[in-house]
Amino acid sequence: MIGPTLRLAPLAVLLASCTSINPAPGYDLIIRGGTIVDGSGGQPFTGDVGISGDRIVAVAQRLDGVAPRTIDATGLAVAPGFINMLSWATESLIEDGAGESDIRQGVTLEVMGEGNSMGPYNETMVRLETERQADIKYPIDWRTLGQYLTKLEQRGIAPNVASFVGATTVRVHTLGEGDVDPTPAQLAAMQNAVRLAMNEGAMGVGSSLIYAPAFYAETPELIALAAASAQCGGMYISHMRNESDNLLEAVDELIEIARKSGGPAEIYHLKQAGKGNWSKLDAVIARVEAARASGVRITADMYNYVAGATGLDAAMPPWVQAGGYEEWKKRLQDPAIRKRVLAEMRARPVGWESLYWQAGSAEKLILIGFKNEKLKSLTGKTLAEVARMRGTSPEDTAIDMVIEDGSRVSTAYFLMDEANVARQVALPWMSFGSDAEAQAPVGKFLKSSVHPRAYGNFARLLGQYVRDEQRLTLPDAVRRLTSYPAANLGIKDRGLVQPGMMADLAIFDPATIADQATFDKPQQFAVGMRHVLVNGQPVLLNGAMTTARPGRAVRGPGTGRCPPR
Repeated sequence: MIGPTLRLAPLAVLLASCTSINPAPGYDLIIRGGTIVDGSGGQPFTGDVGISGDRIVAVAQRLDGVAPRTIDATGLAVAPGFINMLSWATESLIEDGAGESDIRQGVTLEVMGEGNSMGPYNETMVRLETERQADIKYPIDWRTLGQYLTKLEQRGIAPNVASFVGATTVRVHTLGEGDVDPTPAQLAAMQNAVRLAMNEGAMGVGSSLIYAPAFYAETPELIALAAASAQCGGMYISHMRNESDNLLEAVDELIEIARKSGGPAEIYHLKQAGKGNWSKLDAVIARVEAARASGVRITADMYNYVAGATGLDAAMPPWVQAGGYEEWKKRLQDPAIRKRVLAEMRARPVGWESLYWQAGSAEKLILIGFKNEKLKSLTGKTLAEVARMRGTSPEDTAIDMVIEDGSRVSTAYFLMDEANVARQVALPWMSFGSDAEAQAPVGKFLKSSVHPRAYGNFARLLGQYVRDEQRLTLPDAVRRLTSYPAANLGIKDRGLVQPGMMADLAIFDPATIADQATFDKPQQFAVGMRHVLVNGQPVLLNGAMTTARPGRAVRGPGTGRCPPR
């Protein structure tokens, strides 16, 4: 298998080293009698885990030591904490540091940065970002990505956090939001912005190419940014330019970027959008595996649902969105431009990706988040329902709502085939990400709806696809939730239940873990997770959240060694 691996000492050596200690050592916490699914993909075994401070210090069939705190894990799986490879907890953790919807699924590391990251910002960006805030409002009193990560640590958070630097954010920082190409000097400045972010701890550079202004970035620009990341040990990770009619061409572009930049690449939320594209999964797999066989490390992640969620911007051509939301709104209010947009929304897209077209019907779009209080009563309705209520076409209704709401309007699109989702979860180079915030059904979070993946993505994998459908084994699922993404990210001290590793642990009942969230009632916690430890401290204990907020920024391999040129 291509890709980094974490070295594992033979289990017998580890057990022997932990059982022959005399006199009996003391620990801060001992987890006793659990079925240890250690993250390596190997056979589970029954044993104890000893923790001192923030690290695992012993793993044995029976630890003779003592500790002031003990967790009885009899009948439970003891696994490394899970890694959410695509998190949008950027704002939700500012509002509420608990990250409860993910903690209750065993997530201990939120990895952010799909195209947009929380830095680098200039003053114009800060002003626009502040004006565009919706339910969650906060002062932007940082400017770099590293400063944001430090702010979260200081704020107090339950999960650990990490981030890619957003290719879109870097582009806007230098070029603004228009449809322009960088000059050589501007591209060099963008590469330096990537290096600065890598020096502060970014995991690499992330893109989201169906959206304006990311859509305007051409392949050579992306290669240049990915090369700057790769020189610092980082990864390129992408919401590819197309996931539907031109899916295969988009995969080819991602592989080209990896090959020419000299670094690895990952496909964000791999999917085949639109019924006419469901048959393309075999060809995608063939391309990825051919690249891997040639020495280019290509991986992917996914969420485990047949619907995605984004905004109504994914229903309109990128040209109308140039310059940011404010310019988009102005253009939509121009009758001649509106007429052109309506025509393009109703036709098969050429040169851009329309999720509205791929969904095939306005009945397959659910409106899940509004900024304007006057529109919030429409939350949970389909675009078709609202169109009927208003007596306007679905396309006109979408345009009107974008104008009225002051935002792109959060929307779920039903696009994928369940059979393909079930096949993808078993791919050996697949990890998992929610593509959602980490929240709780309280306070400001009740002002908008969410995709159920925010509350159920990881539990759904372990319940539906592992236990119920047996699409993959529990050890393999845990490996691809833990040590596999950790190794891909270059994280050396998380992802395994092994002495010396950080004590991020998810302790759950394999017989009962399950998602409860649905599209009708998405804000429902998963069940079956009993205890979660982050850096040695319980943040979930006996199924209840604690007040501990031990989360830290997990910084990437270029930290402190990749200054701008």
